[in-house]
Amino acid sequence: MQPEKWQLTKGNIKDNFEIEDEGSEHIDEDGGIDIEYIVFQSPLGKIRLEHIAKPIVLDRKTTYSKRIGSETKVDYIYSETERSYQLDAYKWNEKTDAWEEIDGSSFA
Repeated sequence: MQPEKWQLTKGNIKDNFEIEDEGSEHIDEDGGIDIEYIVFQSPLGKIRLEHIAKPIVLDRKTTYSKRIGSETKVDYIYSETERSYQLDAYKWNEKTDAWEEIDGSSFA
């Protein structure tokens, strides 16, 4: 989901549902991952949507040796300008007190 569409979706959620939590976090691993999330009450129960933006992998460099017992190391080259986006949806399970991922194929 593109950032513009995410902002529209977030605005619709704020207009129609009670917001419980909202925020963002940054993870430095894998070239820098940005996660924006919103938690709200819907007719289905407590829902959490996460918009994840991460850099696109441009290249992969493998360093290895043919010696016995040597290590193999993989280095990834990430784009500084291009990013990929994904949207994950979770539903709160009262019995297990944990978030369960909502399968996107059930919406099709």
